[in-house]
Parts: sequence; C-alpha cells; structure tokens
Amino acid sequence: MDTYTAGDVTLQKVQEYVWEIPQEGGMNAPARVFASEELLDQISDDKTLQQLKNATHLPGVQKYGICMPDGHQGYGFPVGGVAGIDAEDGCISPGAVGYDINCGVRMMRTNLTYDDLQGNEEELVDSLFANVPSGLGGGGVVEAGVDTVDEVLDRGMEWALEEGYATEADLAHCEDEGVREESDPSKVSQKAKDRGKNQLGSLGSGNHFLEVQRVTDVFRADVADAYGLEEDQIVVLIHCGSRGLGHQICTDYLRDIEKAHAGLLSRLPDKELAAAPAGSQLAEDYYQAMGAAINFAWVNRQLVMYRTRQVFERVFGRDWRDMEMELLYDVAHNIAKKETHSVDGEDRELYVHRKGATRAFPAGHPEVPGAYLDVGQPIIIPGSMGAGSYVLRGGERSMDLSFGSTAHGAGRVMSRTQAKKDYWGGDVQDELEQEHIYVKAQSGATVAEEAPGVYKDVDEVVRVSDALGIGDKVVRTYPVCNIKG
Repeated sequence: MDTYTAGDVTLQKVQEYVWEIPQEGGMNAPARVFASEELLDQISDDKTLQQLKNATHLPGVQKYGICMPDGHQGYGFPVGGVAGIDAEDGCISPGAVGYDINCGVRMMRTNLTYDDLQGNEEELVDSLFANVPSGLGGGGVVEAGVDTVDEVLDRGMEWALEEGYATEADLAHCEDEGVREESDPSKVSQKAKDRGKNQLGSLGSGNHFLEVQRVTDVFRADVADAYGLEEDQIVVLIHCGSRGLGHQICTDYLRDIEKAHAGLLSRLPDKELAAAPAGSQLAEDYYQAMGAAINFAWVNRQLVMYRTRQVFERVFGRDWRDMEMELLYDVAHNIAKKETHSVDGEDRELYVHRKGATRAFPAGHPEVPGAYLDVGQPIIIPGSMGAGSYVLRGGERSMDLSFGSTAHGAGRVMSRTQAKKDYWGGDVQDELEQEHIYVKAQSGATVAEEAPGVYKDVDEVVRVSDALGIGDKVVRTYPVCNIKG
C-alpha cells in the first residue's frame, strides 16, 4: 500500500512506518505519521489526522509536523504530536504543550525480586493507596504556603534536595537535573499558585498512576545493565504532572494570547492552536511560566517517590537504601523547550513542542545524563494496567526523524465516556486480580476509564519506534500493583 485515505486526508507512504500528508493550502510544512497500518487504522478513527494537518499552519513549523504511533485526538494539537517551531520567526503554542504541563514519568529501581513481593501485594497496594494522595482536588505530601510554592516554581528539585525529600543522585537522573533555569514564578498567576499549593506530592486523577512492576523481558542486555535493570527485578513507575497549577497556567495564557494575538489566531484553522509569536512579551512570559510549572511537576513526582520509599520501608521492614530504591530516570512528555536541531543542514534554535511525546536523545548527545551518555537517554513508555510498559533508549535516528522524540504511551482508542459504558470498574479489577495484578482507585469509574481495552497495543507502538530507530527497546515490565485517582 503506497497511499492511505481517511476521510478528506490522504497520506503517502515515504518508507516503512512513515506516512506523509503533503503540504497544501495554509500548511507551512508537510505532516508525518509514524505508524504501522494497524495503528494507522486506529489513529485515523478520530480527528487526529485533521488536527495534525491543522498544526502545520502554526508559523515557523520546520521540516514536518509529526504524529507518533500512539497518537490520538487532543485539544487542538493531537496527543502524540511533535512540532519543531523556529524560536526567532515562529511561535509558541500552549495548546501544543497541553494543560498538564510536564506530565511525565519516572521509574525507580529496587533490588527486590518478584519472589520478594509475592504475598505482600495486597498490603503494599493498600498502603500505597492510603499514603500517596490521589484523585481530584487538594491533598499532597507537604502542606505548602505561597513562599514554598514560589521556591518550588523557581528552583525545582533543588528545593526538594534542600528540604530532605531528594538526594543528589535523584537530581542527576532527572531530565534537566530537575531544574528549568528559564522559570519565573512572577509569571504565574496567584490563582494557579493557590490551586497548586495543596497538591504537592499527589497523583491527581484520570490516567495518572503509581505502579509497582516486575521486569519480564530484556531485549538489549548491555543497555539494561547500564540502566541497572535485570529480569524479575521490581521497579516502580510514577506518572503525574503539574496538577491544577499547570492547568491554570495553560488556561491563563490561552486567554491572554487569544486577546493579544487575535490576528494570528484568525489565520489558524482551530482557535485551540492559539499561539504567541516568538519574541513577543507573551511568548517570553508563557515560556517562563511553563518552566515554573515544569519545576513544580518534577517536585511533585519526587515527593510521590519520597512517600513510596517510606511505604516500602514499612511493608518490607528495611531502609529504602538497603533496597536500592534509586531513580532510573524522570522524563517529561508534555513540554516545549528551546533546542538546537539541524534543519536543511543548518543548526537552528527551535521551540520543540512535545505533547504526549517523549524526548529520546541518543548516545553521545550532550544533554543525556552522564551515567547514560554511552548508551543513550532512558525513555519510559507506560502501557495499560493489563499490558505492561517498556523502557527504551534514545535511538540513533531520532534526531534526524523526530526532533529527538518518540511515543509516550499506548495511546487511547476509546473516550472516557465510552469506556464507562463498555466497562464496569469492579469487573475490571476482578479480571486483573486473576492475572495477579492488584488495582486500587478512588472509584470504579476511574478503573473503567482506564481499562486495558481502551488503549492501543503498546507492543505495536514500541515495535514501530524500535523499527524506525527513534527509540530502541531495552526491557519490558508487567504490572503487580497499581493505584489510581
């Protein structure tokens, strides 16, 4: 098959797993989808392709707009979308980052094996659920006043280190070492700070979770060894973001941009793509406010990890250091960052927007942590509660093909509304428990919304990433305990 038609959109096959929507009309670049035909059938089932095409209307888009193999319909800009936009002549778009700024994942290693865990699953899931705040609204690991929130927004993980919630090793194994220098708390509204101050150290709701997993498969033994991973090992995966604070920042700046840059907005096919021109005051303000939210999210995940270490200490009667509960890596998947990339043979500074897409820098890239410089940056790809997850490493072709990016998860194939019609939370929990997966959530509706059947096949998503060389398979993990909001 050399072409693929979905409604009004026709894609041309460029190479295996690469499909292109040719540039036409107001598009500033072609659009590309990285997918197998099986995944393309699912991606084309909603408005993803039209949203991807719309996104290329943003001024300054370079090379091509991209949809990852886990792509699905989002707010204006598709989830699984990547756009490298010129940082001098282009723009920055809050909708192309998302409401949950620096939603991301971190994985913590342990020296425990699955045998060590068996028999303790119910106690562990109950204790995690009781001690790690989750769900809508307030409640966090720490009670924060305005001064504390400003410190977190300004200093990120450095604040957590100083307060005793993090170690030097935690910072060294976090994207950007857990601190966005280009952050400014004064660019964050008081309403956003008020929403965030009681949520530091909480999962939130929706698809956010904490999952205890076991490593089931090793695909690249040398890289797995460099990551400290081996078969049958217990690891912990944490997925959450900047909570109400990030949501409010996105809301605030979308409104301001819509008013101040109505002329640009009128030239875009979807108002949800509202963007501030590069160099404008709002572009600078949003970038600094986003940096503050990024710092908040890193601290949020750190505090969840801190509490998880305490829970493991109580359940297993050992110090967390004795269990070697060390951070493997923390990486964002809702973010826009100034990065230098090669475009038409020249290095250019771009706002690389990743919305539901993960940074995937290869071995030797200067921004890869020192511990992983020789093997490539770890990439963490969560699957569903019943399908497991993956750790990948940045692939050699990622810089050329995808602005150093790959997928961020399995990607939904069903809306939350439909999921609640098709699934009953209690039944899902019972079925998972028969597979020795223990799930605890604030409500049955949450479990139904996150049932394994609402997601794409994560194995296929990762297979495409690996085949393209943008993110290489390292290990596969399988759920043991899962808590959700």
